[in-house]
Amino acid sequence: MTDCGAEHPESARPRRDTSGPGDRPHGTGDHAHGISSGADGRYLAVALGLIVSFLAAEVALAFVGHSLALLADAGHMLTDAGALAASLVAFRLARRPAAGMWTFGFKRAEVLSAQANGITLLVVSALVAFEAITRLVHPVAVHGGIVVTVAAVGVAVNVAATWVISRANRGSINVKGAFAHIVTDLYGFIGTLAAGIVIIVTGFDRADSIASLVVVGLMLYAAWRLMHETGRILLEAAPEGFAPVDIVAAITSQPGVASVHDVHVWLITSDFPALSAHVLVRPPAGCHEVRRDLERLLAERFGLEHTTLQVDHAPDEVLTIGAQPP
Repeated sequence: MTDCGAEHPESARPRRDTSGPGDRPHGTGDHAHGISSGADGRYLAVALGLIVSFLAAEVALAFVGHSLALLADAGHMLTDAGALAASLVAFRLARRPAAGMWTFGFKRAEVLSAQANGITLLVVSALVAFEAITRLVHPVAVHGGIVVTVAAVGVAVNVAATWVISRANRGSINVKGAFAHIVTDLYGFIGTLAAGIVIIVTGFDRADSIASLVVVGLMLYAAWRLMHETGRILLEAAPEGFAPVDIVAAITSQPGVASVHDVHVWLITSDFPALSAHVLVRPPAGCHEVRRDLERLLAERFGLEHTTLQVDHAPDEVLTIGAQPP
């Protein structure tokens, strides 16, 4: 196999940046590769302040009003506060530059934070579901007026928090996880508000437990989406929308390319896809020209800007496979 490094003298010079931001130091730019900007951190902090302020009052009123729906919402609000706090910590970690053995920095701290959000939703939903089913069998008197008042304020607080977080970079899975918590809680408060009105009008106390189960369903759905997305990243599956078969076909269709193998496509973190591959070229094609053409192709057609391509000349036995007889 020919040594492509000796093909051109310029290969000893610093490599020209043809593959886009992926070849620059990781983490450059506020929104590079799904990492949140400084403004996004402030949005998360404002939303956290809103949630924590409302949480304390809601817990106290939930016990006063004997409302499981309010307590379920408070439990979800607690996970919201934890999710936002974890997101802020992960946000700061993810912005640290790569150094030492952390060659990618701490970008996956955002993924771990989002996965923790999903796990928390699963745990809280299981606890609330158990208590809701118990109260369906043995209903407890609920103060509908307190439920309606707190739920109405909760809707307003969550609308404000949702609006604040919606201004952040939603490409980040970390921000996406926090946003899922807030939106789910908003829907939950709307259901709780409806349950409170039903209790006031009809005296049907089980409406509180039914609303709690609706909140549980919303939490399970949000948890499943977060766990599914973070699981794909941590297991380094090909990102959604990136079909390895199509990428291989595009590479092998380029002039001079004999074959490609050891193809890996994965996400470092949200909005940070990466690819590595070993490409063999047939003479007289030059390794360096083919590499630059492939990097341009992968960036323009597939949005793969962080690519690591090992390009070599194909040995004679590879070139003769499938050769047509004269």
